[in-house]
Amino acid sequence: MKLSKEANKVLERSMRQNRVTPEERRDIEDLISIMPDDRVLLYKNVVSNPIGDLYRYSIHIRIQHMLTFTTFLALAFTGLPIHFFDAFWAQPLNEVLGGISVTRVIHRTLAAIMIFSMVYHLATILLGTAVRVARGTFDIQRTIIPLFKDLRDFRDDMLYFIGRRSERPEMDKFMYKQKIHYFAAAFGNMVMVLSGSSFLFPDIWASILPAEYAAHFQELMRISHPHEALLALLVIAFWHWYNVHLAPGRFPMQWTFLTGKITREHQMEEHWLEYLRNLVENAEERQYLRDLLESRELVPLDVEMGTPAPAGEGDAT
Repeated sequence: MKLSKEANKVLERSMRQNRVTPEERRDIEDLISIMPDDRVLLYKNVVSNPIGDLYRYSIHIRIQHMLTFTTFLALAFTGLPIHFFDAFWAQPLNEVLGGISVTRVIHRTLAAIMIFSMVYHLATILLGTAVRVARGTFDIQRTIIPLFKDLRDFRDDMLYFIGRRSERPEMDKFMYKQKIHYFAAAFGNMVMVLSGSSFLFPDIWASILPAEYAAHFQELMRISHPHEALLALLVIAFWHWYNVHLAPGRFPMQWTFLTGKITREHQMEEHWLEYLRNLVENAEERQYLRDLLESRELVPLDVEMGTPAPAGEGDAT
C-alpha cells in the first residue's frame, strides 16, 4: 500500500511514541507493503465481531456515557410533563410518578446525577490528557478537538457520497460527525444546567445580574429549558441514534458504548488513521491482517513476484 503523506506521518509518530524496536518497525513496514491500495477491498474482506474487535473507549467513558444518556431520557420523561402539566398527555404521566410534586423531586435528582456525570467526564479528560503529556504520548489528532483536517474530511466525504471520489477520506479516531455530535451535546447540556439553575436559585441569579436584566434573563431561561430539551430529543432520535446504531452496517446496534470496542470493518472505513495506530500498538492485529491478506490472496502482484511496493510513499488520494 502506498500511504498518503498524512497517513505516513501518523504511522511514524505512532511508532516513535510507542518506541517500537527495529524488528517491530520492519514487521510493520513489511505488512504495509503487502496491503492492497484499495481500502474498500481491504475492509470488505475483514472478519469483524459485531460486539467489537479493537479497543476504543475506557471504562470511565462508558460509565459516563451510560449515566448521561439514561439520565437525559429520564429527565425528558419527567421534565416535559412538568412544563406542559395541563396538557392531556402530561397529567397521566405525572400521576404515574406520584403527582407533579414528586415528579419535580425526581427530575431534580436526575439533574444532579447528570451534572455529576459531566464533572466526572471533564475530570477524566483533563487527568487523562495530563498523564499522556507526561508520558510523551499525547496526540491532538486522537482527541475530540476540532481541527482544520475535519473541514477537509467533510469536503472529501461529500465528494465521495456524490460519486466524485472512489474512497472515503482518511479520517482519524474521531471523525467530523462525531465531533459535531459531541459539542452539540455539550452545548445543550450547558444550556440545560444554566436554565435549570435559574429555576432553583432565582435569588442568586437576581443578585448577580443587573436589576434591569434579571427578569429578562429568567424569561429567556424559562423558554430555553423545554425547547432545548425538545431539540435534544429530536437530534438524539433522528441523527445520533441513526448514525451510531441504525445506519447500514451498524443496524440493529453498535456495541461500542457497552464493550468499549469498535469493529475492525468500521474502524478501517471511517477511522483509517486510528487503524494504522492499532497496527503499531497491537502485534496480534498485525498477525491477523497478514494472515487475512495471504488467505484471501489480496497481496499485490508485485509483492508476490518478490518486489515489495515501498511503504509510505505516494498519495492514496
